[in-house]
Parts: sequence; C-alpha cells; structure tokens
Amino acid sequence: MAARNSETLDADLLIVGGGMIGLTTARAMADVGLTSVVIDREAPAEALAAAADGRASALAAGSVRLMRNIGVWQSMVDEAQPILEIRVSDGDAPFFLHYDHKDIGEEPLGYVVENRVTRAALHDAITGTPKVTHLAPAEVASLERSTSGVAARLTDGRDVRTCLAIAADGRTSTTRNSACIGVNRLPYHQTAIVCTVAHERPHRGIAQERFLAAGPFAILPLCRNRASLVWTERADLAPVMMALDDDDFAAEIAWRFTDYLGEVKPVGQRWSYPLSLSWASRMTDRRLALVGDAARAIHPIAGQGLNLGLRDITTLAEVLGYAAALGLDPGAAAGLAEYARRRRFDVLSMGLATDGINRLFSNDIAPLRLARDLGLAAVDKLPPLKRVFMRHAMGLLPI
Repeated sequence: MAARNSETLDADLLIVGGGMIGLTTARAMADVGLTSVVIDREAPAEALAAAADGRASALAAGSVRLMRNIGVWQSMVDEAQPILEIRVSDGDAPFFLHYDHKDIGEEPLGYVVENRVTRAALHDAITGTPKVTHLAPAEVASLERSTSGVAARLTDGRDVRTCLAIAADGRTSTTRNSACIGVNRLPYHQTAIVCTVAHERPHRGIAQERFLAAGPFAILPLCRNRASLVWTERADLAPVMMALDDDDFAAEIAWRFTDYLGEVKPVGQRWSYPLSLSWASRMTDRRLALVGDAARAIHPIAGQGLNLGLRDITTLAEVLGYAAALGLDPGAAAGLAEYARRRRFDVLSMGLATDGINRLFSNDIAPLRLARDLGLAAVDKLPPLKRVFMRHAMGLLPI
C-alpha cells in the first residue's frame, strides 16, 4: 500500500477544475492578490495533448481584454484569428444580418483560438506564479465547508485549507453536486458536431451563422485557411453523420457550407455532444462559488458559452479583490451574494436569448421563416440597434 501524504497546503482559494475556466480563474485571482490551489485531474502533458484535438473557441472582445489584463494574451495572439465580420442568415433567404467591426471602431469583433493554444498559454501563465499552486494529477476526496473556512482532503492524502472553494469543474460538477445545489435541465433534442475544415479560398476573417431547419451551422475562421465548424443536427440524425467516411462527411458539410470558400476538406477529429440548457438553482453556497459550465450551460449558438464563464471570472475577481484590499474574508457571505447579484441578469438574459433564438430558427415553418427573415433585415437596417447587438456579442456592455 502506498504511503499517505501528510502535507497540508494553505491558500485563500481552492479551485476545483484545471480546464480553461479553472486556470483563468487562478491567474485572475493572483492579479488581485489572492493565492489559489488548483486541483486538476490531468497531468499538464496529458491536458495539453488532449487539447490538441482541433477544437476552437470564439473569444469576444471583452474576453480578450481579460486575457490581456492577466498577461495571457501575448502568448495567444500569434495563433488568434481576428473576426472582422459576422454574417447571420436564415438558410438560403436573401436577407441577412451583417456585423462589421468598422461600424463601432478598429477593434475586431472577437478572435477564434484553438483550445490547445489557450490551454498552453494558461499553463505558461501560472507556472512559476507564487500565488498559484497547481496540483496535477489530483482529485478531491472530501470537501467540508464551515463558517470558518474550507477543508479539503485529496485522494493522495494531502489536505488543503482555504477561505473559499470555487467550482470550475464543468457541467457535471461534482463540487456543485456535493453541495446539493440542484440543476435544472431543458433538452434540445439536438447534437453539436464539431470539427475543423481546410478550405480553398480565404475567409477574410468572416464568421458565419447559418440557420438551418435542424439548427444553427456556425463557421468560425481560423488561421491558415481553416475554419472551425459547430454544426447543430437533430439528435437522431447526428450519429449517422458522425459515422460517414471522410468523403461523404465532406459532401454533407459542403451542402451546408455553400461554395463561398471553395472546396472544403475535414481535417483532424470529429466531436459530438448532446445539447441542452442547464442552470444551477444558485451560483453560490456557504464558502462556495460556481463559475463557467458548473453554473450553467447554454446552447453553442453565437459561441457565447466560454465568454459567459469568463465574465463570471471577471466579476468574481473584482468582488474578491475588493474584499482582499479591505482585509476582509474572501469567503464571506456578503461578497458571494454580491457576485451572484451582479451575474444574475447577464446569465439569465444570455440563457433566454440563446434558447429563444434556437427555438425560433430551428424549424422550417413558413410563417415563422418569413417573420424571422424580415426581422433580420430590419435589424440590419437600424444601425443604432445593430450596434447595441454588436457590443453585446463582443461582451462590452456593462454587466
């Protein structure tokens, strides 16, 4: 039997989850003067290898500002593809909504970055940072939260004592579940198929969201004449698409893609996962805060899931940093209540918006199709309203 580790670690925060949300949280908290212990199930080499799977994320302008502020962006920017325009269309309808970054300034609407690049930059940013202790591989065996603090026992016998636990362990969060925080779920009966394609013609930094009867089909530009696809398909048809050989799979993509980028060819792996709207009944508990998908998971339409989680981190860092500057307990109930209050509207509005848009457009009902096409055209012809939508998509409106 292996010897038990009797080491005890003390810090301000215990962050459970070492993905992009967990590592970003640790780095942001270090910037406001708080120490963290990050519990990561995967060793760094394994995590970076797993991230090199071709998947990518759209980072809104507000998220890029966070990454820049915490010193991570400079390691990502060379592999980040700027989004200069966004085109939203309803199938083959002649009307569409067009966003151009020049309408509100010189800053791009956002960037598309492969997850491997983001993970590597975050690992580099926390390595050697004295305020972050990254334990990997490691798992929490037990977690006790009392009025005086948080005590965690790891599976290897080490103990961690902190003022606050932060659940950054995803939509199936064991940390959230162990706190008996309920989760409400609304299935969409849709599956997201995610892959990367190479294409013949340059994309010119244009992202497209095409609404088809089965669901939205997003085309996100990547560096070097590639694009990341987030293809929403009926749950019963998605396994058939995933089982196609490369040529037939490419043909299905081309039919949905149209030919504006010329010939397209899938590269790398394909991924699929069922879609649903889920939200925790509360974002905090005694000495516990939820961030990212542990707090809620929304439809990938418009690519706002990661951005929503990064706004959680921004708000939580502001609240805890203010408490730390005053010498207050970062795990106190008052600060957690302020975090939950400030995040409530953004989380609710984004969840309702993505749910409503998906339901409105994921059908082929003629009267609805006419109404939504006219709606897209109307918004496109109203510059003040369009600029509000653009700034919201960029994560630049007050939250």
